[in-house]
Amino acid sequence: MSPVWLVARREIRTRVRTRAFIAGTLATILIMGGYAALMTFIGHQAGTTKVGVTAQAAAVGAPLQAFGQSFEISTVDEAAGERQVRDGDLEALITGTPDAPRLVVKRSPDGALRAALDAVVQQQAMNAELARVGLDPAGVRAATESAHVSVTSLETEDPHLGERLGLAIAAGVVLYMFLIIGGQMVAQGVVEEKSSRVVELLLSTIKPTQLLAGKVIGIGLTNLLQLVIIAAAGLIASGVGGVLTLPSAALAGTLGWGLAWFLLGFFTYATVLAAASSLVSRQEDLQNVISPVIMVLVVPFVIGVSMLPSSPDSTLAAVLSLVPGFSPTLMPMRIALGVAAPWEIALSVVLSIAAVAVLLRLGGRIYSNAVLHTGARVKLRDALRAA
Repeated sequence: MSPVWLVARREIRTRVRTRAFIAGTLATILIMGGYAALMTFIGHQAGTTKVGVTAQAAAVGAPLQAFGQSFEISTVDEAAGERQVRDGDLEALITGTPDAPRLVVKRSPDGALRAALDAVVQQQAMNAELARVGLDPAGVRAATESAHVSVTSLETEDPHLGERLGLAIAAGVVLYMFLIIGGQMVAQGVVEEKSSRVVELLLSTIKPTQLLAGKVIGIGLTNLLQLVIIAAAGLIASGVGGVLTLPSAALAGTLGWGLAWFLLGFFTYATVLAAASSLVSRQEDLQNVISPVIMVLVVPFVIGVSMLPSSPDSTLAAVLSLVPGFSPTLMPMRIALGVAAPWEIALSVVLSIAAVAVLLRLGGRIYSNAVLHTGARVKLRDALRAA
């Protein structure tokens, strides 16, 4: 293992000290922070409806606050309110009298606002009719509000479901991004060494499998360091901002399993990509041999982000999360959602480790027999036959 760790240390020192590593890490943190802030701002804006109310219709504004949607009520002059509606500063203006309010909008009224206003007007009309026949509107309202349907829940609702869903999607996106970036770094490094014939000098002192293992381990640990820094920054920012209120044990477990699955996924895909890239000698031909491997990585990511948010208990996602190659993306998402059983996690880990062992052996042999062949692309069949 001494030559392996020698190559790994070289890869780590070379890449960690580069401006690209530092700038990339900082840029990723800033982009993720900016995206989170933008989504929070958009969500806040989308959840708030700005409504202007004239002094004559002020009695209508207070009952609107009782409805679920957030209405930001402000008292304005009718002419000024119409001008603000036309300019987009207000989404609607309520004028007229409390008994006969009028809703002024720029084009079409917001459905929730119109429904809420209709409910307020109907309640006021009912109160007036009850008072006309000699009944107390408050008493009638109290009697009707006490009537409700009895609800029996077969399962307890998770109060942190929304946070778990956001954490699962974030885990899937980050792992997918880092697996692709790390795998492509390995592939490009193999082709660079092969095209510059540096690999011939290296293989004069160490074995091809040792060079491959050292390169995969070194780049993998470099990306792991970058992932830990970014994940820690994201968790700290979420905690300070009050976005995540999950128990610390759940956050630590999600982060720990995410890092573990990154390593398993990286060793799986990086080994395959290194073997595939050893078949070519030019960067121009690299994309042709690594694209099929990248597509395999895209499939579980698409399944995860499209299926798990709406159906966390999906049988298809549960089965695919046990398949090596699919597990590094799907299983961390299911763990974050809290739907992965312990036996499923254990089985997927065992299967992934077994797959890594097989791929390391097979990929190492392909790499050994193809990396010294320069010029035309080496056919996979010939590399396997030579092996």
